[in-house]
Amino acid sequence: MVNPSLGLTFFPAQLKLWALFLAIAVPTMSLLYLRYQQQFLHPSVALVLGGAPERERFAAEFANTHPNVEIWVSSGSNPEYAQWVFDEAKVPENQWHLDYQAVDTVTNFTTLVDQLQTRKIHEVYLITSDYHMRRASIVAQIVLGSRGISFKPVAVHTSQSPERPETFVKEVRDGVRSLLWVVTGQTGSDWKLSPKRKA
Repeated sequence: MVNPSLGLTFFPAQLKLWALFLAIAVPTMSLLYLRYQQQFLHPSVALVLGGAPERERFAAEFANTHPNVEIWVSSGSNPEYAQWVFDEAKVPENQWHLDYQAVDTVTNFTTLVDQLQTRKIHEVYLITSDYHMRRASIVAQIVLGSRGISFKPVAVHTSQSPERPETFVKEVRDGVRSLLWVVTGQTGSDWKLSPKRKA
């Protein structure tokens, strides 16, 4: 294949290599740039994803070391336990808020993103378990990003493996559901039959 304007000849094998290079390089550079940007964020709100009690315990400690940061817990433990955790850590009640609209990782974001936007919040800390952070970040990039909200990940270290391990399929599924929400306003969560919280 010849490019007349440059006088260069490209062969199918070379084109495939260039396509492969771009397919790897572009997402990698985008991710590196995102990580670089996140270093300079100073959010005033921390979004804590429910699903494991240690996330609330970590959030209470985080609140003590970041007294000017509001803690928003999305569908975490029951209110009584959450109240006990924050009271034990002596976190003022006006610094933390509980919300129970979400039923899974995607709706952790979609149920609160409009409130964040209404309050003109442009940056948030994202707090969740280390094993869950990759999938949560994918959803955050799409859902929060659609509203111009940046996030800074703060992973909660866990020593035990989760009951339901994270998989590439879950990441793709939640990425697709997040894109669906951006386009249609629907997350697909109501298509599920089980009333229990999903991963």
